[in-house]
Amino acid sequence: MTESHTPKPLSVRDTPIPGFKVIDLPVHGDKRGWFKENWQREKMLELGLPDFGPVQNNISFNASPGVTRGIHAEPWDKYISVATGRVFGAWVDLRAGESFGATYWCEIDPSVAVYVPRGVGNAFQALEENTVYTYLVNDHWSAEAQREYTFLNLADETVAIPWPLGLDSGELSPRDLSHPRLESVTPMKQRKILVIGANGQLGRALRDKWTEREDVEFVGRDAVDLAHPEHLERVDWSTYSTIVNAAAYTAVDAAETPDGRAQAWTVNAAGPSRLARIAADHNLTLIHISTDYVFDGTQAIHTEDESFTPLGVYGQSKAAGDYAVSTIKKHYILRTSWVVGEGKNFVKTMSSLAERGIDPAVVDDQYGRLSFASEVARAIEHVLTVGAKYGVYNVSNSGDILSWWELAKRIFAYTGHDPHRVRPVTTESYHLGEAQVALRPTNSVLDLQKIQKTGFRPLDQMEMLKEYLHS
Repeated sequence: MTESHTPKPLSVRDTPIPGFKVIDLPVHGDKRGWFKENWQREKMLELGLPDFGPVQNNISFNASPGVTRGIHAEPWDKYISVATGRVFGAWVDLRAGESFGATYWCEIDPSVAVYVPRGVGNAFQALEENTVYTYLVNDHWSAEAQREYTFLNLADETVAIPWPLGLDSGELSPRDLSHPRLESVTPMKQRKILVIGANGQLGRALRDKWTEREDVEFVGRDAVDLAHPEHLERVDWSTYSTIVNAAAYTAVDAAETPDGRAQAWTVNAAGPSRLARIAADHNLTLIHISTDYVFDGTQAIHTEDESFTPLGVYGQSKAAGDYAVSTIKKHYILRTSWVVGEGKNFVKTMSSLAERGIDPAVVDDQYGRLSFASEVARAIEHVLTVGAKYGVYNVSNSGDILSWWELAKRIFAYTGHDPHRVRPVTTESYHLGEAQVALRPTNSVLDLQKIQKTGFRPLDQMEMLKEYLHS
């Protein structure tokens, strides 16, 4: 490029290989030579490239036309470009899944780059002398990582790559010539989602939702207890892409005791802080579950950007965990209220009292909406599937704002009992004479507009309540 010209605009194109993208780069040239922004994070993220976090830059010099390398699928993402010369690049999806065997090829010169996801086989053939091929990767090479490589023979008849200079006369390594045909390739396994706290209400809902998925692993406190940092140290984080932290210390009143306070801060604050560091170090997405208890309940409705005003130890420890998680790039904090799932909860308690002929007194000065655990699980899957912008999202069911008393009356009615058996009482009266009672937020209503803008439609709480009670 020795003459002035108008460079093409920066753009990103999709291909038949999921996640594999071609980038057209503006190259500014004149009689002196040329200049380009080879990797410009802000602009490229805006056009849809993932924020893959490169940590190593590799360069391959190819002395003569016909030098051919590949096909190698590696356990990291790559951003490939050419500094000088031209190459014919070819890529084959070698990941386990429906797209296994999908192919794409194109010529790369200084005005073209490609983004290659983990597990996509990569190969190229130099088309000019002294071609310099360069690539960024988001993990450091190691002998251990190399054991995860998957290979395909350059001459495989099924993918039938049309090498411009052929393979007979070019420079190839004996190892590349010995790689297996597609039918004998062991696909690279997808990185998994790790669900921590898998035996709680949300964990069980995620088990039900993801029961058929092979790329999800569930662990309870026996395997990963956030109160024991050594549990986290023995996990091989290189096998995961996402952590879902469904674990928490939720004994709100017990958290006001000396022992409970220590446990709450260990699990709800220190635990998420350690997970955040792990996620940052391994470029993982961290999904963390928050609570309405980070607020004092004085606002009419709680938005995602409201300042924390927790009233008790439980809310304070959860707020600290939220702060820790929010410091990393790839995070989702899903804030919930009044969670109902499998296990002990308010709905089951009221239903049991109704059946046993007990007429309860229920507080009528705390307001909110239910968050069924299955609905929170659906929201988790949604933000991951649509690639929602990282950050905080309120998640609850939709519907009328009710007090606990009004909700209890509906539970009685939906189970065929007289709702007038439920007596209203103030929070102060309800807890009169009790020791170590935590203060509760008066209003727990969450603004749902932000997650709705991503395409998520929360289901009505009363419809789900009826279904829950009769399941």
